[in-house]
Amino acid sequence: MANVYDILKERGYIAQVTHEEEVRELLGREPVTFYIGFDPTADSLHVGHYIQIMVMAHMQRAGHRPIALIGGGTAMIGDPSGRTDMREMMTREIIAKNAQAFKKQMSRFLDFSDGKALMENNADWLLDLNYVQFLREIGVHFSVNRMLAAECFKARLERGLSFLEFNYMLMQAYDFLELYRRHGCRIQMGGDDQWSNILAGVDLIRRVEGAEAYGITFTLLTTSDGQKMGKTRAGAVWLDPNKTSPYDFYQYWRNVDDADVKKCLALLTFLPMDEVNRLGNLPGEQINEAKKVLAYELTKNVHGEEEAIKAQKAAEALFGGGGDLDTVPTTEITADEFRENSNILDLLHSIGFIPSKGEGRRLITQGGLYVNDERVESIEHQLTREDLRNGSLLVRRGKKTYHRIVVK
Repeated sequence: MANVYDILKERGYIAQVTHEEEVRELLGREPVTFYIGFDPTADSLHVGHYIQIMVMAHMQRAGHRPIALIGGGTAMIGDPSGRTDMREMMTREIIAKNAQAFKKQMSRFLDFSDGKALMENNADWLLDLNYVQFLREIGVHFSVNRMLAAECFKARLERGLSFLEFNYMLMQAYDFLELYRRHGCRIQMGGDDQWSNILAGVDLIRRVEGAEAYGITFTLLTTSDGQKMGKTRAGAVWLDPNKTSPYDFYQYWRNVDDADVKKCLALLTFLPMDEVNRLGNLPGEQINEAKKVLAYELTKNVHGEEEAIKAQKAAEALFGGGGDLDTVPTTEITADEFRENSNILDLLHSIGFIPSKGEGRRLITQGGLYVNDERVESIEHQLTREDLRNGSLLVRRGKKTYHRIVVK
């Protein structure tokens, strides 16, 4: 069986590693417990988390044990890495609710039965720490000079870094130490923006326990021009079907840039690399076939095969000149609701098709909003029963985002 380190490297996940030869040898020799942290700052995982979940799945398939660490404690501080402003403070109640949502979503990708994977919440050990004892045991091992040189703090120093956030590195390093003590966790993994925090944990275990621990960071999901993927005009692309519908999720991947298709197939699907290379190298218009495979595979992994097939059929109905329009994302409203929201902006905002009326006005002004394939020319456009086709409207935003409104 191939060494999982080689698999991760071939597929393009690995950005940095603390001791490459030692890590590769360890992963090829014995089952290893590793962890990745997730701060529950929203009530759903999003596409930005998906690479981390894929890494955990690859590692588990190779016989290693993942720990998904929910940051119930660290979320009350907020990670300054990659940010130029201070994160909003969150209450314990909101964090606990979000953590439960994360658990439910992760269970779709990882096997938590019989201890094959673990889920921990660092609130269990961080929130009851004795501050003086923590400083004496942990703080003594940290150099402020070295911390200030870390990339995660550099960008914040000019604008101002709160002492609250300055503690984040210590907390994350302590997480690694605690998981080492509780579960023999030897490797911490995370996005490349976590490199400084991961190094701090590796160093802390060496100093406190005299043991070897390791860190691996992986590529952030970005487009070919360096922009973070997983964002649309309407916001993040969520894994929760109530926040991003399976159809919209499918369409997001169906419409990625040609230059990003091969990377996405390697990082975000389990397709063999021979197939990834074949699809990613298709010339000209044929690359669209690769995009369809990417969209289908991702939607199947996240939402299940049934939803992936429905999304695929909906796309074919709209863009392929055939298929069943019943598979297109649909909202049903009453005749009274249709009358009360006869203004196009009122109606589309009420069903969530546009995030705000301001965005709707901008779309209309730029000629990007259509009803039944006719461009809406005015922000005062009024809808009437005459606009209905068999009791429904088909609205379109831009080139490829459709929604059907059925009036009952």
